[in-house]
Amino acid sequence: MQFMTTLILVVQLLAALTMIGLVLVQHGKGADMGASFGGGSSGSLFGATGSANFLSRTTAVCATIFFACTLALAYLSNATPHAASGGGGSVLDQPVAPGAAQIPGAPSVAPSASEPSGGAGQIPASN
Repeated sequence: MQFMTTLILVVQLLAALTMIGLVLVQHGKGADMGASFGGGSSGSLFGATGSANFLSRTTAVCATIFFACTLALAYLSNATPHAASGGGGSVLDQPVAPGAAQIPGAPSVAPSASEPSGGAGQIPASN
């Protein structure tokens, strides 16, 4: 399962880097970086508007691959139990280990026999 997660992560990273490069190369409204690569010439490999359509479609495909990889990683991270946390879930769901260090000055979990019940947090009445 770890191999599958790593493979999806690599594909997601490659799709993201490709998408960044394609967005930077695309021809915008003004003369930008896309024009230097032949985005405005009609004698290019893809024709007058073929370059813009090709780059737009390739960017959309990369975005779809990136989105699918993100969903797959989210599913795999929630579907598999984590060995480090004892079977998944929250830290608050884990039982407290016996003999665990308690914070000094913190109230105890259960009131002791010497403490009156219901007296904690009450303001003494003044005369």
